[in-house]
Amino acid sequence: MSDPSVTPPVTSPSAEDGPRRSQLSDDLMRRVLGGNVMISVLAVVLALVIGGFLIAFADEEVREAATYFFSRPADLLSAAWQAVSEAYVALFRGAIFDWQAATFVGQVRPLTESVVFAVPLVLAGLGIAVGFRAGLFNIGAQGQIILGAIFASYIGFAWDLPVGLHLLLAVLGGAVGGAVWGAIPGGLKARFGANEVIVTIMLNYIAVYLISYILKQPVFNPGRSGQRSPNVADSATYPLLIPDWLVPGNNFRLHWGVVVALLATVFVWWLLERSTIGFELRAAGANPHAARTAGMSVGRTIFITMVIAGGLAGLAGTAQVLGTEGALTAGVAASYGFDAITVALLGRSRPLGTLVAGLLFGALKAGGFLMQSLTQTPIDIVLVVQSVIVLLIAAPPLVRAVFRVPDPTKPRRRSGATRTKEVAA
Repeated sequence: MSDPSVTPPVTSPSAEDGPRRSQLSDDLMRRVLGGNVMISVLAVVLALVIGGFLIAFADEEVREAATYFFSRPADLLSAAWQAVSEAYVALFRGAIFDWQAATFVGQVRPLTESVVFAVPLVLAGLGIAVGFRAGLFNIGAQGQIILGAIFASYIGFAWDLPVGLHLLLAVLGGAVGGAVWGAIPGGLKARFGANEVIVTIMLNYIAVYLISYILKQPVFNPGRSGQRSPNVADSATYPLLIPDWLVPGNNFRLHWGVVVALLATVFVWWLLERSTIGFELRAAGANPHAARTAGMSVGRTIFITMVIAGGLAGLAGTAQVLGTEGALTAGVAASYGFDAITVALLGRSRPLGTLVAGLLFGALKAGGFLMQSLTQTPIDIVLVVQSVIVLLIAAPPLVRAVFRVPDPTKPRRRSGATRTKEVAA
């Protein structure tokens, strides 16, 4: 029996605890700095820097100052800084907050416009992200948006239904239209092994000519007045999030399609991370041979994935015809289907990342108009920035090399002093 009067010795921390704790802290910092999120942020920063050089080269005063650079180099640097700073300030004012507007409504309107532009990007980007997680490169979002817009617009102007039900069926019709267009490459891939990249590209062309043909038919164009369908009924349009009676004269275009995009983001997260279909989808994308060995039907998974991806892109079409445009036009899809590929890549095919990337690209699109009007900077600079982001996302080692960010997947180099201590121990 132990003597209670004898107190146990107090053990002091080992001399190795300090270096071990420091090593754990360093490893954590390496993972944070070299992780996918940080690489995506650095890619955007580097793309904006490259865009700044292009803005400077496109400015007339900068080019003039460059002719006498060796006599007065400060003039060139001053002109370049002024051109780049004015362009990016205008971009911020047109995308986030315009402090020079006369009213508060005018000051915050750019932010609402960025969100409006982001809605179809987020929805189509989610569809492409789902395909990426299953190992499928879906380039057919453009055509799926068009088919979703065709279905939704027809239900919107041709059917006479009560308020609420009309909008619900129009939204579901858009999702069905996109899902049908996505099921075609999905079925061909699952049944015959057809390359989804080639099939979806061809379907994009078919969709473009299909909408041009449809808009010439009496059903979609009764008056034969241009390539535009009748306006969607009020009962089938997305209600405004900030109606005029709440803030008179607000002129906001922010509609309930934003809520649809947020719900779609939550749905995709649940699908990929919490559902059985999502597990099979991720397993087929990671290793289809192992998935087959485990008893999964890879063909069925491919088909379901493309149907879901097409349905999400079809919802992006509803954001156009039931929200901002109010009717079906030949350019209803704009370039959203192709921009959504960039959004999914920047978001690393994760729902939350895709949502944030869609908001970023929506801000670039909204701010680009004011940047062009105030500074005469070509709006194509925004497209170049988006393209550079894609290139940098596809080459993480280049981003790490530019910013000297460590790669967390590679073992950390040990210094000579560390190796000496380990040998001594």
